[in-house]
Amino acid sequence: MAELATIARPYAEALFKAVGTDDAAQLAVQVEAVGQVAGNEQLLQFAGNPKTQPSQVFDLLSSVSKAALSPKVVNLLHTVIENGRLNALPEVAKQFRALVNSQRGVFDACIESAFPLDDAQLADTVAVLEKRFGRKLKPQVLVKPELIGGVRVVVGDEVLDTSVRARLEQMKVALTH
Repeated sequence: MAELATIARPYAEALFKAVGTDDAAQLAVQVEAVGQVAGNEQLLQFAGNPKTQPSQVFDLLSSVSKAALSPKVVNLLHTVIENGRLNALPEVAKQFRALVNSQRGVFDACIESAFPLDDAQLADTVAVLEKRFGRKLKPQVLVKPELIGGVRVVVGDEVLDTSVRARLEQMKVALTH
């Protein structure tokens, strides 16, 4: 996937420079929405068909998107489609969101929990994690019962694993060596 990241980076950076600071967060939502749609395997097959015109791909993609698209997002879509890089659009959305978050001083945090977290538990967990990582976090919670208990948190390239599963693995390694 390193190639896709390399392909997506110039698109994300160009959109970020074109947008400015005011509309970046709002456009990130639109870019993520079209990125999700562009990740659909059937759409990619349709776009990859040599008989399909770029305008047909754009019309289909924009019609599936529920919200009206900003002219800058429309320009991005035209550019990506015309350059045959539709498959990179989900990665463009991811990198654009990272640029917006970085500008705002916020970092994405993927919190994997064995059980669903209610609002109070999530707020407490985020407060502890922000103190631990020393930065403002935007949490995304995934429920993973295989963790047995505890949480596993990924912020950028840092991982904090306090799950029961991780502790059992550590005990297994300690006992077998």
